[in-house]
Amino acid sequence: MRAKDILPDDINEVQVNDVAVRKGTVGAFLINSRLWLKPDASPEERAAAEEDILEALPALVALGLFDFLSIRNPKLSELVAMHI
Repeated sequence: MRAKDILPDDINEVQVNDVAVRKGTVGAFLINSRLWLKPDASPEERAAAEEDILEALPALVALGLFDFLSIRNPKLSELVAMHI
């Protein structure tokens, strides 16, 4: 199966277990995680990244992401575990 089979170019969102999952959710989670872990990120950047990470968790759980992938960074893993 290809990405376009799940979300064709003209569709930006899909319902998974009654949770809206937008196209780009996994990519945004990865980018925000990198920023949240970046040592020289400002407190404001880190807070915004954390808010976006937490907002994405219901969609990532609905997709089953953490059923197949584990987070190797202990700090990020703890943040996610506290909220799912």
